[in-house]
Amino acid sequence: MERLTEWVSRASDFVWGPFLLIPLLLATGLFLTLRLRGLQFTQLWHSLWLALVVRKERGADGDISHFQALMTALAATVGTGNIVGVATAIALGGPGALFWMWMTGLVGMATKYSEALLSVRFRVPDGRGGQAGGPMYYLTNGIPGIGRILGLLFALFAAFAAFGIGNMVQSNSVADALNESFGVSTWVSGLVMAAAAAAVILGGIRSIGRFTGVFVPLMIAAYMLGSGAILVQNLDAIPGALQLIFESAFSGTAATGGFTGAILAQAIRFGVARGIFSNESGLGSAGIAAAAAKTREPARQALVSMTQTFIDTIVVCSFTGLSLIVTGAWQSGLNGAPMTQMAFREGLGGEWGVWIVTIGLTMFAFSTILGWSYYGEKSIEFLVGYRAVTPYRVIFILAIFFGAVRSLDFVWTLSDVMNGLMALPNLVGLLFLSGVVATETREYLRSRYRR
Repeated sequence: MERLTEWVSRASDFVWGPFLLIPLLLATGLFLTLRLRGLQFTQLWHSLWLALVVRKERGADGDISHFQALMTALAATVGTGNIVGVATAIALGGPGALFWMWMTGLVGMATKYSEALLSVRFRVPDGRGGQAGGPMYYLTNGIPGIGRILGLLFALFAAFAAFGIGNMVQSNSVADALNESFGVSTWVSGLVMAAAAAAVILGGIRSIGRFTGVFVPLMIAAYMLGSGAILVQNLDAIPGALQLIFESAFSGTAATGGFTGAILAQAIRFGVARGIFSNESGLGSAGIAAAAAKTREPARQALVSMTQTFIDTIVVCSFTGLSLIVTGAWQSGLNGAPMTQMAFREGLGGEWGVWIVTIGLTMFAFSTILGWSYYGEKSIEFLVGYRAVTPYRVIFILAIFFGAVRSLDFVWTLSDVMNGLMALPNLVGLLFLSGVVATETREYLRSRYRR
């Protein structure tokens, strides 16, 4: 087992290393940004209006509303990466890592837009009055010949990743956090999470969409309220924090306090890696939720989906990162959740700041489980048919409890590899089908300005 774990760990280092997935993800995002003429900047306000104001599109096929599709995708991405990932990036790369997270998010918006557009453009009726789509469908139906193989590979990798990064490692993180902060037994946490997830997951995408449509905005607002209070109390420190972020983004960070210092390469590496981990742009997963939206125009839903990366990385991660810097927690020598807990303790004064982080981590991780349950379900359906969906849901729910009570180092590493591998066929599809994305986008924008 040790030898297998070592091999998988090396595979993870290679897939997520500086020579394969990270540069490919960035290059694809930059290419799509240029091909779409900076759509994420010119159409940002319109996309936010569609996402947050226009809730329904009458007479359109689909299972859930624009907003519910966005919240389902946000449920999967706004997770431990926004609390733990940001702190880890700054701990290892310095404050400049936050700048590179922003850059990853900005180019990732074009990638997320393209994934959603293609998912809606190539979706198919599922035979039960709903819609099925995502990278496995646009790879299969959009690319002749090899597309079928790429689609099968994506679905296979996504199904495995859903049990790891989207399930057991999340429930394990929650169980550990609740045990440390409140003394709750891990088996109790696992049982409660499994029961709560079952109440939502067994009802399918409509149930997930209804729940996340209420739960996700509330959990994001609650977390941002806490971190926002820290920033308000430290308004005078924000200009200095921003200056430090921009300076260290291009020069690295000198050793100070408990911080050991970071060279420029570390700021870029960890900022980009954690940014991708947080918003999942390029992995293709969010396109599965986008395909369920009630819409007649692929570009319209794609604009809505694009705001997911903006909200996740540019908004939520920024609140965490600035809180870490203005409170000085980034210099403490801590890493991950303990660093964020220290920032909230110092910034809000008292242990209840730690509780906010723990509760926030619990809600974020639980929402991730819900979003990934749907991604895994649709991947299994693509591979073996609808008859496997109910057994899959039951096994997925049982895995939540298992993850809460077991050590999961191997599962975490393996799911990290699967997460990376599902991005590879997706990126091939995005590059190959970029012409379709550009054409659909031009047609939508022309019709919009003619209205």
